[in-house]
Amino acid sequence: MADVTLILAFVAGLLSFLSPCVLPLIPGYLSYLSGVSLTESSLARITKKAKLRIFLHAVLFVLGFTVIFSALGILLNSVLADIATPVRIWLGRVAGVIIILFGLYLLGLMRIPWLEREHVIRRKNSKSSYATSFIFGTTFAVGWTPCIGPILASILALAVATPINAFTLLLVYSIGLSVPFLIVGLFTSQANNFIAKYAGAFRYVNIVAGILLIILGILVFTNNLIYFAQIPFLSNLFR
Repeated sequence: MADVTLILAFVAGLLSFLSPCVLPLIPGYLSYLSGVSLTESSLARITKKAKLRIFLHAVLFVLGFTVIFSALGILLNSVLADIATPVRIWLGRVAGVIIILFGLYLLGLMRIPWLEREHVIRRKNSKSSYATSFIFGTTFAVGWTPCIGPILASILALAVATPINAFTLLLVYSIGLSVPFLIVGLFTSQANNFIAKYAGAFRYVNIVAGILLIILGILVFTNNLIYFAQIPFLSNLFR
């Protein structure tokens, strides 16, 4: 069971990064935090020092949200780990319903107004600093709630349903979100060109994520999440 949920958490992190209103903004956001221009004329002249500065800002940014998500996992584990089995069953059912609703939202079949309000924390001064990138990382989930919110909330719901794995789930989710983020930070100019070229394809990520969340929600609600391990591809991963 733990192996199944960890893979799901990692995939959820990847899908959060690839969502159509997150990925296209990442190169520009890193540029904004690091103070390095990514205009078409400057991309060809970007120095190794500037590339390193962008990457270090990316590292501090992902460290910021990883610390918050991990701390939240520890909190959920501490509060919910010793709850009685009947309560845990009902928590699983509630979590399943919540995950299904978020899946329907990503598919565009229902609206959740509070998820459609974007809260962006803007830097007041023009001077970049690594501390600023770390702080912005801690507010990442809030700033991009329209896209990252449904997937993150589903992982949180899964963590509530299986509190013994809450810390690991949120840590692995953070890793799934961090790895491509760091790749973009390391190859910012190439990533910027790739994103601009294939931007239209990213709209399908929400469809894939929505379908997966609905399936996940049903399995969590019915306490049949173990069936994910019977998928041939996942079964091979567990061997």
